[in-house]
Amino acid sequence: MNQAVEAQTIPDTQNSIDTRHISIDKVGIKDIKHPVVVSDRSGREQHTVANFNMYVNLPDKYKGTHMSRFVEILNQHEYEITVKSFKRMIEQMIELLNAESGNIEMSFPYFINKSAPISGVQSLMDYQVTFIGLIEDKKPRVLVKVCVPVTSLCPCSKNISDYGAHNQRSHITACVKMRDFIWIEELIEAIESVASCELYGLLKRPDEKYVTERAYDNPKFVEDIVRDVAVKFNKDDRISSYTVESENFESIHNHSAYAMLSFDKDKD
Repeated sequence: MNQAVEAQTIPDTQNSIDTRHISIDKVGIKDIKHPVVVSDRSGREQHTVANFNMYVNLPDKYKGTHMSRFVEILNQHEYEITVKSFKRMIEQMIELLNAESGNIEMSFPYFINKSAPISGVQSLMDYQVTFIGLIEDKKPRVLVKVCVPVTSLCPCSKNISDYGAHNQRSHITACVKMRDFIWIEELIEAIESVASCELYGLLKRPDEKYVTERAYDNPKFVEDIVRDVAVKFNKDDRISSYTVESENFESIHNHSAYAMLSFDKDKD
């Protein structure tokens, strides 16, 4: 028996009718890793491994979806991933799985070579980047999400203390919808510029002095951080909507401080 005939004789259980008539919002695969190549602003290519989540909706009449087709889509694409190719990937997923809506999330570490502020010594800093592809009402769109670690120093602690002030590591996360292309580096730089101080992979003693004093001279609450990022994004016409979060991992408490805001310029 040849493969074509054999395939016709094997029942397609997933495609059978489900009598419960309950649709499912998301069904698919999570946490599948796949090698990708991402181009950076310098013109170089970063070879990395991305973690994928892939989902589609499932109408109430079908028992299940074909999970193997998600993996098939990943392996049909070249390793190089751009916003344009990522958009094609989600369009293909919707078509192949006969779905009306769906999304793909691709998360990967992204590296930037940074120079220390005084000594100029160079080192790599890693950032978590996520591409989120959505199809809603048959229209594809791609969101870019970045998580940027920074230093924040508490304005209240500085104001009430005779000397010193407590500071902490903070994560600023921004998810943006773009009208025009923006480099990942540009988003990261905009976010780092509003922190008490940015982070570096390697610092010499003159650099440590600089970042300590920089943070002390530039105290920020979580509320300050998300508002200052919003000011930056509001001035950038390439960004149509965004969500900004800041989480400060407190150094004198066993909890985090948190703030979040969202804004859609097209609905303003």
